Amino acid sequence: MKELAIFLSKSLLGWLVIQMCLSLVFLLYVRTWRSKNIPDEQLPKAAVIICLRGADPFLPNCLEALLQQNYPNYDLKVVVDSQDDPAWKIASDSIDKLAATNAQINHLRVIRHNCSLKCSSLIQAISDLDDSYQVVALADADTIVHPHWLRELVSPLGDPKIGATTGNRWYVPTNRYWGSLVRYTGNIATVVQMYLFGIPWGGTLAVKTEVLRQTGLLEKWAQSFGEDLMIPNVLKKHGLRVKFVPSLIMVNREECDLLGIIEYLQRFLLYSRLYHPQWLAIVSEAVSSILFPTLSIIVFLLSLGDAQWDVAGLLLNSYSIYTLGLLLLMLVMEIGLQPVICAQGLPGTQLSIARMGKMLLAIPLTQWVYGLAMLSSVWISTVKWRGIIYRIHSHDDIRLVEYHAYDFLDQPIDSKMSL
Repeated sequence: MKELAIFLSKSLLGWLVIQMCLSLVFLLYVRTWRSKNIPDEQLPKAAVIICLRGADPFLPNCLEALLQQNYPNYDLKVVVDSQDDPAWKIASDSIDKLAATNAQINHLRVIRHNCSLKCSSLIQAISDLDDSYQVVALADADTIVHPHWLRELVSPLGDPKIGATTGNRWYVPTNRYWGSLVRYTGNIATVVQMYLFGIPWGGTLAVKTEVLRQTGLLEKWAQSFGEDLMIPNVLKKHGLRVKFVPSLIMVNREECDLLGIIEYLQRFLLYSRLYHPQWLAIVSEAVSSILFPTLSIIVFLLSLGDAQWDVAGLLLNSYSIYTLGLLLLMLVMEIGLQPVICAQGLPGTQLSIARMGKMLLAIPLTQWVYGLAMLSSVWISTVKWRGIIYRIHSHDDIRLVEYHAYDFLDQPIDSKMSL
């Protein structure tokens, strides 16, 4: 048992060092990033597309922000699942409130049964565009953008080697739900990973229309469960890449309970297994982040039962250093991204002693929740997403098997809860 304890101890501390180095690389990129100001006359005409199903907690804020962009020539294209959807009235009211003349709202005309509802909406919206649009930008209903969002998203596309640009989301937890804290904790590692692998986030994403045609992305979306994870591999085949824009790390203040985060993670992990270009890296990261700490706890308890105090002491010290190191890493990431968040005029996470204590407790909880979600995602083939049931056989064999229009009865009791 002592040899196993030494192995686990070295593994924990080694993985901690690796995580710290990768996070510092990410933060260095964020701190050294400088956006380029492009004159208005050089900015291409853009279509901003948002696909809606259900009334997301901050949907009015999202739509009003998208309608008030510091960008000379763009239109907002809203596709709502159905006219009976509660999001329809919110979208209509938001457009009327600002008397926006550059916004159009449509319902989903054709519900495809071999891809996700979101992909159906994207295909419809993009197919309806005329040739004057040179860029398509995507936003999610949980994204509250700042006034320069579209300008900063489109500007890097002037580089002929960049086919798509993206940002990412940053959760700000409250003390109300442990699920929100688990999601926040896990997302810190996800943000770094997505940057390192060049993985885009569909909630803030822009693609040149010529790239959409050149790569056949619409045809691929017509048989896909999601739109973003496949993009790096598709672009790579055409000599293009995805550009991450640090100023587009968008704050998300929605809530999530533990059941909700498990269902989300199951869906996300299945989606990643289907489309992530470095899926094996996710598996190895999970082994390092979930298996080693859990095994350390188990062996620690066994060594206590066998009165092997030296083994127990070694594991206790290693696990404590590892967990405190992760807490320090979370704090460094939070502080490192504060300038980005403050530049958007938003407050970040309040780092009180009580909050840091909860963050410390959330570290092992996050490992166990992610471990449970990863194990259960291995054998699931049926996914429920916003009330829609899909059966997934492979990356290009998706079946929508149960559909109903979204209504107010589908909304969570807590109005701040993520859908």
